[in-house]
Amino acid sequence: MAQQKITKKQTLVQTLKFAAFSMGAGVIQTVTFTVLNEVLHLDYWLAYLPALVLSVLFNFTVNRKFTFKSAANVPVAMLKVAGFYLVFTPLSTWGGEALDTWLKATVPAIASWNEYIVLALTMILNLVTEYLFCRFFVYRNNMYTNKEGIKEMEKLESDE
Repeated sequence: MAQQKITKKQTLVQTLKFAAFSMGAGVIQTVTFTVLNEVLHLDYWLAYLPALVLSVLFNFTVNRKFTFKSAANVPVAMLKVAGFYLVFTPLSTWGGEALDTWLKATVPAIASWNEYIVLALTMILNLVTEYLFCRFFVYRNNMYTNKEGIKEMEKLESDE
């Protein structure tokens, strides 16, 4: 199956939707991280991992349906996203922990909130790389294939 041809406007809307839903996932991740970090006083990585998992589940679900409008096989799409996170999670967990430790040791003035700087940087990196991964790998040939997506593509064709 060839890659779906979409318009520049659709690409822009898709990018904005992904960013907006990712902000929702970011709220979920930040609240979870904050509770685990501030209330339970867990180490950075122990607070980060469950927060990331909840964020990913939310983001996958809404972006599949509303951003990419995909009817792709859910287990296959989820396995592809899981593959992304098999690489991203250890790298971001290790990198986040290392950066958190380094900041605490070198910039004591920000020791009380450096975990949130690290979390924010990690979330921005996640947003960009996951969008590109989903757009060009996970849903490359399966965008606009659910009912809403098919209607949108048919409307575009009839407007030409």
